[in-house]
Amino acid sequence: MELSKNYMPAATEERWNLHWRDKKYFNSKPDGRTPFTVVIPPPNVTGVLHMGHTLNETVQDILVRRARMSGFNACWVPGSDHASIATESKVVAMLKEKGINKNDLSREEFLKYAFEWKEKYGGIIYHQIDKLGCSVDWDRVTFTMDDHYYKAVIKVFVDLYNKGLIYRGARMINWDPAAKTALSDEEVEHKDIQGTLYHIKYRSTDKEDDYIVVATQRPETIMGDTAICVNPSDERYAHLKGKKVIVPLINREIPVIFDEYVDPAFGTGALKVTPAHDINDYNLGLKHNLPVIDTLNEDGTLSKAAQLYVGIDRFKARKLIVAELQEKGFLVREEEYSTRIGYSQRSGAVVEPRISTQWFVRMNELGEPALEAVLSGKVRIHPGERFLATYRYWLENVKDWCISRQLWWGQQIPAWYDEKGDFVVAENEEDAIRQYHEKFAREAVALKQDADVLDTWFSSWLWPSEVFHGISNPGNQEVRYYYPTSVLVTGQDIIFFWVARMVMAGMEYEKQIPFSDVYFTGMVRDKLGRKMSKQLGNSPDLLDLIDNYGADAVRFGIMISSPAGNDLLFDEGSLEQGKYFNNKIWNALKLVKGWEGKLDAKMQYDTFPLIWFQSRLWEVKIEVNGLMDQFRLSEALKTVYSLIWDDFCSWFLEWVKPGFEQGIHPEVYYKTIEFFEDLMQL
Repeated sequence: MELSKNYMPAATEERWNLHWRDKKYFNSKPDGRTPFTVVIPPPNVTGVLHMGHTLNETVQDILVRRARMSGFNACWVPGSDHASIATESKVVAMLKEKGINKNDLSREEFLKYAFEWKEKYGGIIYHQIDKLGCSVDWDRVTFTMDDHYYKAVIKVFVDLYNKGLIYRGARMINWDPAAKTALSDEEVEHKDIQGTLYHIKYRSTDKEDDYIVVATQRPETIMGDTAICVNPSDERYAHLKGKKVIVPLINREIPVIFDEYVDPAFGTGALKVTPAHDINDYNLGLKHNLPVIDTLNEDGTLSKAAQLYVGIDRFKARKLIVAELQEKGFLVREEEYSTRIGYSQRSGAVVEPRISTQWFVRMNELGEPALEAVLSGKVRIHPGERFLATYRYWLENVKDWCISRQLWWGQQIPAWYDEKGDFVVAENEEDAIRQYHEKFAREAVALKQDADVLDTWFSSWLWPSEVFHGISNPGNQEVRYYYPTSVLVTGQDIIFFWVARMVMAGMEYEKQIPFSDVYFTGMVRDKLGRKMSKQLGNSPDLLDLIDNYGADAVRFGIMISSPAGNDLLFDEGSLEQGKYFNNKIWNALKLVKGWEGKLDAKMQYDTFPLIWFQSRLWEVKIEVNGLMDQFRLSEALKTVYSLIWDDFCSWFLEWVKPGFEQGIHPEVYYKTIEFFEDLMQL
């Protein structure tokens, strides 16, 4: 067979992909071998894979193929995540483009559109994974809303509730006004911005010319003020003890209270207390028994309780209120101020602190075994020097996890309410009716299921177990064989969201760690230094890159520039380097194949090149294995690259190739073929 002038990746890769899938070479069944298990971090079905996924999948494939070649029963499970808030936002936007309002649909109608979205984009994602050449077991594809998975999530919720680890209560939470849902602390991204401090007069009820000046970033919330707070050691305000002041614009009297929480050096040393709109104010309100006035609606507009500018967006209302304060003589001055603002990672909206009744998981009890598992070395983190401290800090300071979301796409919370608000928690309606009768000693007239769904991560934390039906069918053969998994490859940005919680769930439900090693890849960033993501749309199309360069070149390019755990700026030039490398190997193959008709046992040959390269090959194999064991994959690739390009192609082949119209000794030829095959395995 005559080889083409240049390597043609499209035809070659497509042929091999079909061959692998048809022969099911990458499928795995429990047998007598030692398993090597990897579960893919399930991509969100919000769109298509970006370059961060490409890096992650490439690392996993390297580890899985190496294990398979080493005699392990390698099992790599693919799948996707329903990504409740992110996907629902996409579906709502898609419907809006069609002139359909979500609020005009029933839950069932909306879910039909959501599943159609999942089928479309889930299919694209799997096609991308396949085109990338990933050696996954396609018979094991799992989706976090599959029937068995859905039931497992509900089962865990009910179990944790019965153990007292899930509770329902009114607390200050993070609220996304765009998505109209609660968020966990980890779903809020804080950014440093230049804001404005507004200095506002609050007149005393005793004397019209006596007032206290308060500095605030949020004048739109003054209608929710229920006190002014100063430090008891601040002599400037000692005369206000037991006094009241008047809230500007609405003329409501509020007390002046004293608490050491206030920093006398910040602003004017006087703090307006708005318990409904700030966590610290909320805590002060609880301590001093202050009323709570919520001046914002769930969409971020001013509520009736605000009395002014009702129905107007909070930021527009801010401008109007500042103008009115200035007009009426309440605004003393404005000053620029550096501050940190929380944004929803999904919608990008500025997050509002809000008192809301939600469902929470008590994390301290679950967190202790997860912390011990890492500190004891049962779970090894790579690179440990960077991420072990982060993992430890989060678990040592963990807060209860808000798990309810005001959405339709996801696992619906299995709580059932009567018309009075009394509720029971059960896996299905039949159990709920039975429990209700037992708990309240009365017949349930009509029980209504909680409309909210669970946080996406409440399903994802079961992933290493439930892909093998470990929760829905405890102790089955597959989970006993494949669990715990061998290594988790994931991004450093979800160490809290996912990694720590998977360890918690594994220790709680399988009584052992979910994986032995965690390898954190760096972030793939664009030339502006921004993380590549579906939300920003700043990642090149993976399929286009594969069409232009070939999957191997893409994998090479992303790996060669990715030191363990470090971020990398994506440069398409590294893919060009991968393309040239493939052509270098192709040309070497053509050169060696050209020697087939030149075998001559009578030819003299020098044994030194054979001995030298054999030695280099052994040396590099040892070095590469050591680097791989340490998860220093980029360094391993650079070592192999140098061995092939420099030592094999530039030196060895030039050394042993036959002269013009001369033959080559069979020993040299067959040894060269052997070297070539060894290099391809590397």
